[in-house]
Formats: sequence, C-alpha cells, structure tokens
Amino acid sequence: MSTLKVPDLVPPPEQDAKRLKEAFDGLGTDEKAVTWVLSQRTASQRQLIRQAYQRLYNESLIDNITSELSGDFKDAVIMWTLDPAERDAKMAKEALKKSKSGVKHLQVIVEISCASSPYHLAAVRQAYCALFDCSIEEDITAVVSMPLRKVLLRLVSSFRYDKELLDIEAAASEANQLHEAIKAKQLDHDQVVHILATRNFFQLKATFERYEQMHGSPIDEVQLLQLAVNNSSLLSLFFSHSLKQLDICFLLQDISSVGKGNLVSLMKMVILCIRCPERHFAEVIRTSIVGFGTDEAALNRAIITRAEVDMKLIKEVYPIMYKNTLEDDVIGDTSGDYQDFLLTLTGSKF
Repeated sequence: MSTLKVPDLVPPPEQDAKRLKEAFDGLGTDEKAVTWVLSQRTASQRQLIRQAYQRLYNESLIDNITSELSGDFKDAVIMWTLDPAERDAKMAKEALKKSKSGVKHLQVIVEISCASSPYHLAAVRQAYCALFDCSIEEDITAVVSMPLRKVLLRLVSSFRYDKELLDIEAAASEANQLHEAIKAKQLDHDQVVHILATRNFFQLKATFERYEQMHGSPIDEVQLLQLAVNNSSLLSLFFSHSLKQLDICFLLQDISSVGKGNLVSLMKMVILCIRCPERHFAEVIRTSIVGFGTDEAALNRAIITRAEVDMKLIKEVYPIMYKNTLEDDVIGDTSGDYQDFLLTLTGSKF
C-alpha cells in the first residue's frame, strides 16, 4: 500500500550522505539531488543516512537542510527526513499549542492514536518525553478542556492488541452500548471511550458492522444518498462503497444527530480513522487544497505520514470521492521542487 519507489540496489548510506553534501556545497543547492536521494529511501534508510552524514561531516543533516533549502520544500523535506516517531511527536506538540483554536488542530493526535500501529504510538509517546521533558498526557491535560481531554487521554495512553482476534458476541454487545450512549447524547460515556480506545482494530470493525446490522434502518440506495447529501464523510462513503460495506454510515449519521460541537467532530474523526483511514486522509488532502490558499502543513502531514503506509489506497479512493486524481489536485495547488517532492512520495514521479 506504500507508494515509495526504492531502487533494487540501494547505495550505502555513506554514499547517499556524500551525494547530499555535494548537493548542499558550492554555488546554489541541487534540490533535485536532494529529492532524488531522500524521496527514494525508507524511514530506516533515511535514519542511516542521517547518522552517516553526522559521522562523516560532524554536521547535522537536518540543520543543513534547514539552512540550504527554503519555503514549503524545506518544511516537507525536514518532515520526511525526521524519524517518524520524532516527527509525529513534534506535530503533536505543535497541535497542542494550537488546541484552543479548535478541534481541527487535534486531528494529528487522533491520527497517531487511531490510524497507526500500537507500536508507533508507543514510539511517539517515548519520543515526546525525550524531546519535551514531559509526557503527551501531561500536555493534553494542561491545554485541552473536557470532554475532549478525556477522550484524547484514553486514546494516547492505550496499547491495542495488534492481531486479528474477534469476539462476535462482544461486538454485538458493544454495538448496543454505543447505540444507547449515542441515543442518550453521551458520546464521552466511559464505556464508549473504553471501547474506542482499547479494542483492536479488527474487533472495532466487527463492532461497527454489527451496529449497522442492528441499528441501521432498512434503506435503499436512493434513501441512503438522501441521508448522505448533507454530510461529506457519508457522501464519500456512499459513492465509494457498496451498501454491504457501509458499516459506519449509520454510526456516523447517529453521532452527527447529537449536535455540531467539538466532541461530535472528534468522535466522527476517531471512527473514520479506525474504520477507513484512507478516506480520512483523502479528506485532509482535499480540505488542505480547496478554497483560498493552501494549508501546506496539513498537505505535508497527510502525504508524508502515509507515503509508506496506505498512500496507494488514498490515491484509489480520492477520485471516487472528489472526481479529480490526487496528483492533479497536488499539481494544481503546488509548484517547483515542492511539487516534485510530494509527487515523488505519491509514486507519480521518478
């Protein structure tokens, strides 16, 4: 599902480090060489290049990227070159600094918790402590108000079982518990938070399927489209799934019926990241591009964090959701070396 194109024969990290050093030295910077080397290396290979660069030249590769590149291209290359756990810890820190601006800035914490492996979440928590001398839980407690605080704390502090283990009876029981809590407009009910924060992803998908079977109304496609027209997430699900696959459509609709506050937005984000992260990130990319100006931070986050995860799936669902290819939208809203770098990560260049 990765779109990263790694050569069959990868040069030693010392050779890549030398190529980067040459790209930085002399009159001007060879941006294409920077893209050529770094955009075709895995996360572990990039870390070996950083270590080799430090060892050979007694200089930080990140510092040299910062001084030699500029603008959006620089920001994207730095984000890509950082260790993924370090990168996500830094993004979480920035998000928490902006948390008072609205729930949108907390997206990255939901993504780390609900669209990543439990091992990556644990690595991010460890990196956060090392970088900022406090835990991510402490910062969430300090800056995020209830009830969002309660949900986020449970999400970041859990360690989900990562194997495919299902309990069908539990799925039915917990689908009912979700339904009762939503009917009572208690989205932050202890049991709801417990289910979403602790159950493995396979179990949660089974629970969502049971929710649709038990609490979704008998409905044909015309009625379902009418249900979805005022909800972009539901509309994209309608056009990209058969009826049998719409196991979160009614759940998202029921959550939406509770109201329009930050908790509703956060819980819908949690459900979407757990059930179909490719659609969540397609929406992040589209939202970063449409309208006046480009949200480069969100665009970078979506492409860079998912290039080695599920970017192939994101590219598949994007035109179904938005009638444009992801590449065409990126080309229409970026330019130059920055554009080339992002397109390379999506597998569209080189």
